[in-house]
Amino acid sequence: MRSKLFLGIFLLAYSIASSVLATPAEEARLEQLNKIEQELELQREWAKYRWGKAQAECHQKYWVNYCIGSARTQYRKEIDPITEQEIALHDEQRKLRKSLKDQEDIKRAADRASPVKAAERVDNQREFEEKQKAAAARAADLEQRRKDAPKRAQENKAGTQLD
Repeated sequence: MRSKLFLGIFLLAYSIASSVLATPAEEARLEQLNKIEQELELQREWAKYRWGKAQAECHQKYWVNYCIGSARTQYRKEIDPITEQEIALHDEQRKLRKSLKDQEDIKRAADRASPVKAAERVDNQREFEEKQKAAAARAADLEQRRKDAPKRAQENKAGTQLD
């Protein structure tokens, strides 16, 4: 009865998992989004570079604050669209990663529910308990030998007297 229950759960989970496994299209889309993110990061770095260069040039001029304000305005014009694109990109990446993680979780749950894995866990538990019993027996034997050590030493001393 128990094995039929596990088999039923496994088949149900497997059918669900196989229908929602990560599609290559989702993985390809995530890879594409990662490349777009790298391009946006490169654009952001160039904008920062131009901003820093403009600031350095402004410090050579007489009207420093006005020049820096103009450079900052130009920098914001460059950065704002990049930021908006990054926000939209990160939202889509987050959704895809969540979808992929959910699919992986379903696959793992189906794998854990399989009768083969259940039997393996039972075998592992049994082996663990046997090893614990063997270790306890060895520890008890060692403790007994330590208790008997003075007696054995006395017997050895008494038996090895030379005339």
